[in-house]
Amino acid sequence: MKLATVRTPSGTRAVRVTEDGGYVDLGVGDVGELLESPDWSAHAAAAETPLTGVTGFAPVVPRPGKVFCVGLNYRTHILEMGRDLPEHPTLFAKFADALIGADDDIALAPESDAVDWEAELTVVIGATVRRADEQQAAAAIAGFTVMNDVTMRDWQFRTKEWLQGKTFEGTTPLGPVLVTPDELRGGVRPSLAITATLNGETVQKADTGDLVFDPVALVRYASTILTLRPGDVIATGTPGGVGHARKPPRYLADGDVLVTEVEGIGRLQNTARDDS
Repeated sequence: MKLATVRTPSGTRAVRVTEDGGYVDLGVGDVGELLESPDWSAHAAAAETPLTGVTGFAPVVPRPGKVFCVGLNYRTHILEMGRDLPEHPTLFAKFADALIGADDDIALAPESDAVDWEAELTVVIGATVRRADEQQAAAAIAGFTVMNDVTMRDWQFRTKEWLQGKTFEGTTPLGPVLVTPDELRGGVRPSLAITATLNGETVQKADTGDLVFDPVALVRYASTILTLRPGDVIATGTPGGVGHARKPPRYLADGDVLVTEVEGIGRLQNTARDDS
């Protein structure tokens, strides 16, 4: 099942996306609100009312209570950089104001000269869990979506704490859809091609099966720290190929088109625009 939060002239709506690309209205304003219902899956599957007049995608969860992100989580990328595999996930956060829709423009803040890309498979939580065991963590995964963790590198590395470079407003596409695990190869531990292209050139290419800490492990870890709730998201990390690691470094410029895609889930296409 594929779910999305779409925009209409009267506001956003949560929908089920049909096989022919149509939309079925789920009776609530967004996917985050839908997931708050314990029977969200049955309700979404049974809905029948078509929705027309869709103008585009909002972030699949527009206002998540928590946006966890994970650094250095692709095995091949870590080893090629000459680093040891980590013992624990490296966690940081974003805020909801950073999120944009699947086709929205990325805001290039005039305060940064080093805006980078990071394609990521992203977990969407569908149940409340705290200190989850493996079975509980797997059951808490509503599905997966796509994120690009657009990062202001010069701000990220101003200090040892990354947050300030990771959550600039209007920078982070999330969507276009949530896909439930039963539709993906590998289920709650999906093994899917992930790519990013910049102006048609492939800059990142990997398989999500290469994650050091898989989605179930990340839900277990994060839920040890605090309660995860429906609509929370966990971006699982990015593979090699980011602009900052290139020699010379390469960053987003006004007019650049960034496409982020995860096999079986969907595609983000965002144009970088000067926000000055």
